[in-house]
Amino acid sequence: MANVRVRFAPSPTGYVHVGNARTALFNWLFARHQGGAFVLRIEDTDVERSKEEYERQLLEDLRWFGLDWDEGPDKGGPFAPYRQSERLEVYARFAAQLVERGHAYYCFCSAEQLEAERAEALKAGRQPRYSGRCRKLAPEEAARRRTAGEPAATRLKIVASAFTWHDLVHGPTSFSSEVIGDPILVRSDGHPAYNYAVVIDDHLMEITHVIRGDDHISNTPRQLAVYRALGWEPPAFAHLSTILGADRTRLSKRHGATSLESFRGLGILPEALRNYLALLGWSPADGKTEILSPSELIEQFSLDRVIKSPAVFDAEKLHWLNRHYMKVALPSRRAELAAPFLVDAGYIAPADAEDAAVRTWLERVVDAVLKNLDHLSQIPAAARLIFEYDAAATAAGEETRHVVEDAGAREVLKAFVPKVLAETQLTYERFREIAKAVQKETGKKGKDLFHPIRVAVTGAVSGPELEKLIPIFEEGARLPLVRHVKGVAERLREFAPAAKLYL
Repeated sequence: MANVRVRFAPSPTGYVHVGNARTALFNWLFARHQGGAFVLRIEDTDVERSKEEYERQLLEDLRWFGLDWDEGPDKGGPFAPYRQSERLEVYARFAAQLVERGHAYYCFCSAEQLEAERAEALKAGRQPRYSGRCRKLAPEEAARRRTAGEPAATRLKIVASAFTWHDLVHGPTSFSSEVIGDPILVRSDGHPAYNYAVVIDDHLMEITHVIRGDDHISNTPRQLAVYRALGWEPPAFAHLSTILGADRTRLSKRHGATSLESFRGLGILPEALRNYLALLGWSPADGKTEILSPSELIEQFSLDRVIKSPAVFDAEKLHWLNRHYMKVALPSRRAELAAPFLVDAGYIAPADAEDAAVRTWLERVVDAVLKNLDHLSQIPAAARLIFEYDAAATAAGEETRHVVEDAGAREVLKAFVPKVLAETQLTYERFREIAKAVQKETGKKGKDLFHPIRVAVTGAVSGPELEKLIPIFEEGARLPLVRHVKGVAERLREFAPAAKLYL
């Protein structure tokens, strides 16, 4: 399919939520699969709600998500400008043409009049639609009132008919013109209505396929009416299914994280979210492969495998994919992504997180706790036993006290602690040698040997392997920029008196 052009056209009125992110992804995959162009257009004609900071965040989030675009407000292109607020003259020009040709007219109805009509229709149980009051005005009268400075919107004349199209996801779709009143094209303040501006932009930007959420299906007949009035061929339409929460209601903030910014804040890797959203309402050719690289997604993507039934957002599935992508990520990247969370927890200083030695040590920290993480924001809690050690809490804690007080455990610790304190530098190999010596001396082995040692050294009854923790404790204690980590000997010096372990 040659010369395919698609667009993602968000409004900068808030953060990019997963529904919009999936729409952007499907457009991007379709364009890349077809060798076409992916256009980013900013629909910012909602003056009150559109903000520059939301646009900046939008572009940053899309880049983080792994999408690039061929044309857009930051890149330019052959059909610039790519912000609707910079295209008002274009919309006014075509609206004037429609009025001149008799396809549109000026409407002088006040907001109060329109609201009264709406209320009356609702009270009578009818679908609210414009009565067409100003449609009957003679063109000369309308021109006179406009010349006199009376505010006027421009409305499209809807001709009685059906609006039918073949939706690339839903198949044949039809709406009667009876459900559509004469829609506003341009408001009295000069700003275009959504269903008008998108038609002008999509046509002038030569968009061939409009891929968007199915909440826009009811907008399509209004847009087809504009295409018809202007004598333009409409693009192909594909409406993507709604995304639901686990309770089968439309996904919203009450279901938890729903925006790219919030998933990023949780420490979800972009490749995991991208992979997951690609599978939300679409499936690969074999119907079962779940882990797909960007190149594999591009190669396999097609609209005929997009399902029309609602897709349910499954956080557990996303976490499963995120665990996979964290596992295969480079240790240096994992440390880089984890560092801000440890900074926020107060475990390391922001500047210190950039130190090469600290970053290398953080690679070990993340590796030690990785299997317990669904996302990186969990790392401060998972790594707490590395950065925090409270001997008194260990001796008196509900989970640890019974170990400290057990006679067999105390026998092991009385043999173990002095041997460690005699060491000038403890390696894991030397730790194992000491443990073997304690085993020989006390006759304890397995859990009876290592469980009391773990509690005394880590302050917890479970956690990462001691093989990983011992070097982390020792190296962390020697790093001047890591202020909270205590070495094994320092921990045991605090533990012995707290546990009343008289050596």
